[in-house]
Amino acid sequence: MRRYFIYLLSCLLLVAALTTTAQRTQRKPKSRATLEREKRENLRRIKEANRILEQTRAKKEASLGELNAIKEKITVQKGVIRNVSSELHYIEKDVKKTETLVSSMQSDLEKLKAEYALMIYSAAKTTNSYNRLMFLFASESFNQFTMRLRYLRQYADARKAQVAQINRVTKNLNQELNTLTQQQQEKQKALEKQLAEKRSLLNLKGQQDQVVQKLSKQEEELRREVARRQQSVRKLDNLIADMVREEIARAARAAKAKSAADARAGKTSSAETKVETNKVSMTPEMAVLSSSFSGNKGRLLWPVGKGFISQRFGKHAHPVLKGVVVENRGIDIQTGHGEAARSVFDGKVLTVASVPGMNNIVMIQHGDYFTVFAKLKTVSVSEGQMVNRKDVIGTIYTNAEGTTELQFQIWKNSSNLNPESWLAPK
Repeated sequence: MRRYFIYLLSCLLLVAALTTTAQRTQRKPKSRATLEREKRENLRRIKEANRILEQTRAKKEASLGELNAIKEKITVQKGVIRNVSSELHYIEKDVKKTETLVSSMQSDLEKLKAEYALMIYSAAKTTNSYNRLMFLFASESFNQFTMRLRYLRQYADARKAQVAQINRVTKNLNQELNTLTQQQQEKQKALEKQLAEKRSLLNLKGQQDQVVQKLSKQEEELRREVARRQQSVRKLDNLIADMVREEIARAARAAKAKSAADARAGKTSSAETKVETNKVSMTPEMAVLSSSFSGNKGRLLWPVGKGFISQRFGKHAHPVLKGVVVENRGIDIQTGHGEAARSVFDGKVLTVASVPGMNNIVMIQHGDYFTVFAKLKTVSVSEGQMVNRKDVIGTIYTNAEGTTELQFQIWKNSSNLNPESWLAPK
């Protein structure tokens, strides 16, 4: 009887162990939504950069526009490699987890089979039909007979459950082995993709070096171009400064006139209202618009539907000429031929002008904030016109080298701001 108790206890322990093993096969799926979004964004940027690069290459001579497009592709390509590396990291983690799980399940299954074989062997020697009957009829009482009969049934049920559990674990193990094979194949594909992307990056860097070498041979023309740009930038700066000063003066005059009218009407005291001379005096409606514009920092619409930042805000070393520093009051956004420029926020067109080297200019007022669009080929708005967010204000100019580039600036009163920190992430 003691031997049967031991067998029954062994069966129950093995069933519990198998249940734990089955639970370990249930893994929570990992989310890779961020990586998928990055992958889609990189593909979009590569497609845009390729299109822009092909347009700049339509001209036989190398250009800064071509160099900028290649740099954009290099930047995106590095992002692609980082993305693939992250995917590979996740795959390797999954492979290691699956390998550990498979090893554990194989070990459990071997122990289970060995224990089950021992039980079958022992049962074959001691629990044939004659011995079972003798075991039952050797009972000293009816209660003992009933208990022994229950033990035999439980023992038989436990063996059946054990066989079923062995089958389930074997099935789960085979599934995990298939998963492991798929993950290893996925890992191999990711490694091959990573290698291909790195080769593509090296190829792009080679193209960049070739363009830089070609441009270096045009040093004299590049220096003349830098001088022309600096002269155009100064003229644009003067135009913007004049327009801001005029708007400040106009708003100040309007505020003084309103204050005087209110005083005559007895609405306020006759004391002269203090008017700021270094910032726009705003009506309540303008103040609301200004506050709304400010509240959208980092979320403003891009002034073009497609493109990339080819030159950032501030001072930068020239990409080809050594020792030459260029300063950008805004950002340059390189895009495709025929692309439209659009208002980034609601406002009023303050001025439409033309500056040599910057082509057509549109300046839009948003309270005490101003957005400036330069290098426009055509203009589709007029001074004093109210515009809404996303309204087209004109098309962007394409230069003789085939480069289509918008100069975009943001000002608050007389202070120049970095537009990149105001635009929404692409």
